[in-house]
Amino acid sequence: MAEIEVEEKQLMTKIAKIIDEIRTSFATHNRKLKELRAVRSKCPSAAQFFSAFSKTLIPLFGAQRRTALAERVVRFVSAFAVNNNDGFLEDFFKFLLVGAVAANKTARFRACQIISEIIMRLPDDTEVSDEVLDEVIACMKVRVGDKVPVIRTFAIRSLSRFVNDSDNSDILYLFLELLPLEQNAEVRKAIVLSLPPSNATSKAIVSCTLDVSESVRKAAYLVLANKFPLQSLSIKLRALILQRGLADRSEAVSKECLKLLKDHWLAKSCNGNPVELLKYLDVETYELVGESVMQVLLRADLVKVSDGESIREYISSAGDETEGDSSHDNQRIKLMEPEVALYWRSLCRHLQVEAQAKGSDAAATLGTEAAVYAAEASDKHDLLERILPDQIIALHLGSYLLLGEMLDFSDSTIRKVASAFVQDLLHRPLEYEVVEDGNKFVIGDGINLGGDKDWANAVSRLARNVHAAAGEFEEVIFEVVKELAQPCRERTADFMQWMHCLAVTGLLLENTKSFHLVQGKATEFAELLKSLLLPGAKHVHLDVQRVAVRCLGLFGILENKPSEELVKQLRLSFAKALPTISIMACKALFDLGMWHGLPEVDKAIGQDLSFQPQADKMTFTPINLSETDGDLNIELHDLLYSGLETSDWGKSLEGDETESIQAVLGEGFAKILLLSEKYPSIPAALHHLILAKLINLYFSNESKDLQRLKQCLSIFFEHYASLSANHKKCLSEAFVPVMHSMWPGIYGNAGGSSIVVSNKRKRAVQASKFMLQMMQAPLYAKEKEVEGENGSRETSETLDSKEPSLQCGEEGLAIRIASEVLSFHMKKTPAERSYVSALCRILVLLHFRLSEQGTIKLMRKLLSRVFESVSAEKDLVKELKEMAERLKGLERHPDEELSQDEANNIFGSLGIDFNLDASAPAAVPQTPAPCSTRPTRSRRRVKREQTSSDEEDSHTSIQSMVPNIPGPTSTRSQRASKTAAMTKMTAKTDRIRIEEDDEVESSESEVTSDDDSDQFSE
Repeated sequence: MAEIEVEEKQLMTKIAKIIDEIRTSFATHNRKLKELRAVRSKCPSAAQFFSAFSKTLIPLFGAQRRTALAERVVRFVSAFAVNNNDGFLEDFFKFLLVGAVAANKTARFRACQIISEIIMRLPDDTEVSDEVLDEVIACMKVRVGDKVPVIRTFAIRSLSRFVNDSDNSDILYLFLELLPLEQNAEVRKAIVLSLPPSNATSKAIVSCTLDVSESVRKAAYLVLANKFPLQSLSIKLRALILQRGLADRSEAVSKECLKLLKDHWLAKSCNGNPVELLKYLDVETYELVGESVMQVLLRADLVKVSDGESIREYISSAGDETEGDSSHDNQRIKLMEPEVALYWRSLCRHLQVEAQAKGSDAAATLGTEAAVYAAEASDKHDLLERILPDQIIALHLGSYLLLGEMLDFSDSTIRKVASAFVQDLLHRPLEYEVVEDGNKFVIGDGINLGGDKDWANAVSRLARNVHAAAGEFEEVIFEVVKELAQPCRERTADFMQWMHCLAVTGLLLENTKSFHLVQGKATEFAELLKSLLLPGAKHVHLDVQRVAVRCLGLFGILENKPSEELVKQLRLSFAKALPTISIMACKALFDLGMWHGLPEVDKAIGQDLSFQPQADKMTFTPINLSETDGDLNIELHDLLYSGLETSDWGKSLEGDETESIQAVLGEGFAKILLLSEKYPSIPAALHHLILAKLINLYFSNESKDLQRLKQCLSIFFEHYASLSANHKKCLSEAFVPVMHSMWPGIYGNAGGSSIVVSNKRKRAVQASKFMLQMMQAPLYAKEKEVEGENGSRETSETLDSKEPSLQCGEEGLAIRIASEVLSFHMKKTPAERSYVSALCRILVLLHFRLSEQGTIKLMRKLLSRVFESVSAEKDLVKELKEMAERLKGLERHPDEELSQDEANNIFGSLGIDFNLDASAPAAVPQTPAPCSTRPTRSRRRVKREQTSSDEEDSHTSIQSMVPNIPGPTSTRSQRASKTAAMTKMTAKTDRIRIEEDDEVESSESEVTSDDDSDQFSE
């Protein structure tokens, strides 16, 4: 036996020496692998070598840090195991599997790491028994749910080798199930890199292009490039991939997407042809994606125009093709495919911009540099002239509408033909489809000309280029409006004609700066309101009402003062119409209020609104929109705020998730609060009510699908508190009302099941932390113009040296929270206890300035009473005591007492009605002394006899080789831990049994001291 132990120690020494030598560099691994194989071949028994080898590796399982030395050992050991497949690999797997389920996380980590390394290195022809391999796969499936992220990562890496096997199809479903639930970014990245190409995984990988982690997004584009050919993806997924990747905020991710676009999709799938690439993207549906792709390719200089390639290819003579109109100088133009049209449009626009930029650079420089820039600009101009036709494009501008900005209309002939074409575009009716019941269904948004905002803007830009003289554009469009409005005035037009006329009217109103630009037409514009817009807002067809209300808002902005009929109709449409129309009316009312001012809009309806002084108004007037006719003696901000109070707007919406009335109202009030100094008509006392409503709206469960609203409010909250100290005052005043309205079970708020209540409390706590973060955000520096030494005006940023007042600081918020906590009685409901606890957890996070000595003294007195409200929560009491100690250290004159008048002045400045006895001491309750415990007798334990078995000694168990890594030890002894446990038990017993005989109590303590305490320790 002794000889075997000596041989094993010598063998372990040889193995340890080899492993120690390979830790320095990877370069020695091949040579040392041969040496280790030679040692194994000389060993008389394979079991003896495996025993020595596994025991030598035990220290590796205790190394917690992932150092370079340990990583080299892992790779060396894995390479040796892969190259020895004569039973050694299976035994090594069994050894590692025991370590993979160990209680110690370091042992599990090293075992899973070595297993993953072996599996990734394992050749396909290596023979491993199915039983062992099944055990490895089953163990790694369990480790995928490990609480340590790095262990989950290596487990996923191990399973990725088998994800394509038909026998292990459940691995793929496991990955797809874990991916959206995984919290760690590295683990998500490992899952994405392990997914195989298939229809099921493509959507999951594309969804990861929106991951919050940059590394996960980059990995997603890497997998899409290497595993998914362009043809295997749907058009929608192709567009999403490029739309997200090219616009990603991370430069590394956008570069990875560009590499996917250039090296794989363009070069491999399309042979470098941009037009072929655009055909795969369906640019008719995803036009913006196609434009962004062309811009990227043009900036990367990947689009080359060959000699003879131009738009002239699509122009043929009548002799070549006899079809078509022979009136166009025997020339006709072939219809371009959408991809070709987008290609030439993007190319021409790029050449024009580049030529202008090079020309500007040439004008701004001198000498050789200017000559180089001028030559480059000339080359761009020559290429653009070669691509574009001369005059034919003016005759057939229909296919080239968006190229109109690049043309020169100084030639009268071209301008005349282009003007006729503009007239044709304006008179072209809206497109529609006839459904089964015979009704017409408008194609497009039903608001803009042509049913598309971009198309309407293109027509407007072309018309302005053609009719460039002052007032000419407005006059031409207005004549078209009068012509289209004639059947509407005569009430002979159907709803399609109404919508077409109002679309052209909206185009005119949207692109006109003033009615006075149209000489002699101001009265006709006023007549347009009464004869077209107001009747359209009362039309029986809902789509006509929606377009007419939009035009009313545009018309009101152009007026010097909003007219009475217009404002009344907008108020009525907001209060009484269906949600789609109310949205338009709400936008129009906000635009009028921000452009003309809210008082000016209120004066327009002819109502006397001076009965309530604005400075004394402390709350909004409650309004029931279902009962109002939109013409009551109410102010505009009261009417709009009532929309936020109304909860049943969304019931009538037809699945429109992008826009709702709450979203429009929230966005409008956010603009007013952000620019509150420019809108003094809304009393400052109402600002915190609006802010509280916006915070409620942001965190409400009903608005989770309103992405536009969430994005708008997130940007608003990010900047609101840092713009002004008054905004922090408003936020401080809104804190308690927000918590009032959000916490379930108090102040009449609805409760619900335990899950519902828990979710509501989580949202309220999240909102409170969000408001605290805004309160503690620093103020932005203000820009000021300073005159420089040479007389020039320079802009510098300076911070306001004046400290914010008590109302604007964290001290004021602390007083408000403490007063709210003390407003509850000592006997509280469970909802009130949780509410008070949540408030106190925010209270301990607030900071006090040294200059606010009076507030510090007042807060110390309030804290002495706050302790009593949360005395049952020991951890919270501890945090409150630490806060009290901090406040005590900030006091400059601890001997001076706070007078009652000073306390009342502080409460009054904050608008808090609270009675506090200032003469009461600011005492912090002392922590009760721990109960004394009797020393327990030592317990005798029976010493068990040591037994040995010849069968156990005959072979070495694999499990005995697994390292037993000790966990972190406690500083207390085992007996001290038992004593502490018994102290807690006896303390609980004392609280329940108030009167007990001393004799019984002492006897019970003796009984439990030995038996029960040992039971807890085991």
